[in-house]
Formats: sequence, structure tokens, C-alpha cells
Amino acid sequence: MAQSSVLARRLAATALLTWDLAPLTDDAELVVAELVNNAVQHGTGHSLRVGVKRISASRVRIAVTDRSLRLPVIRNPDAGEVAGRGLLLVAALSVRWGTDRRGWGKVVWAELRLLDGTL
Repeated sequence: MAQSSVLARRLAATALLTWDLAPLTDDAELVVAELVNNAVQHGTGHSLRVGVKRISASRVRIAVTDRSLRLPVIRNPDAGEVAGRGLLLVAALSVRWGTDRRGWGKVVWAELRLLDGTL
């Protein structure tokens, strides 16, 4: 799991640097790590796919595809719980996020955007 997350974070950071969207790097790395961790933990099969797509001059979409039909659910963990906050973070850091069902699994995605005046 850790290796998948490291590679996904590196992919996101490289894409954002290439597109001159470096201010999004910290948020993008956290979002992609949470989505990958969820796919590894709750997915089925031995593979997943990570994509980072520039959808406008200031907006990117991070997507993680896995073969599980189980949809992600935002949890509201108690203060003492150490897990269960990943999708809360994704929702807080993204301008929007969601899940696209496929016949063989799903794509969970989040969109990040530069705020006006960030560059």
C-alpha cells in the first residue's frame, strides 16, 4: 500500500509542476494518497489506476480506478478513532469529488482548483 501511495503522490506532483500548478501540490498529494489508500484497503484485485488530468488552466482532476463495486462513503469517526477521515479530507480539499460506476468497478475522483491570485 505504501509504495502505491508514494508513486501516486510523485505522479501528481510531477504533473502539477509540469503544468505550472505547483501551489496545488500539497493538497493533490494528500488527495491522491487518500484515494489510493481507500482503493487498496477496500478494493478487490491486485491493481488500480491513477490519473491526473488538467481540465482547465487552473483545475485538475485526480482519479483512482479500482475493480471494487463498493462505493466510498464519508464516515464521521469519533474523536478517538484513528481511521476513517480520508474522504472527509478529500471533500474538504477539493472543489468537488465523486464516484463514477463502471460494470467492473469504479472511478473515484476529486477536482482541485487554484484560487484566484494564487500564481
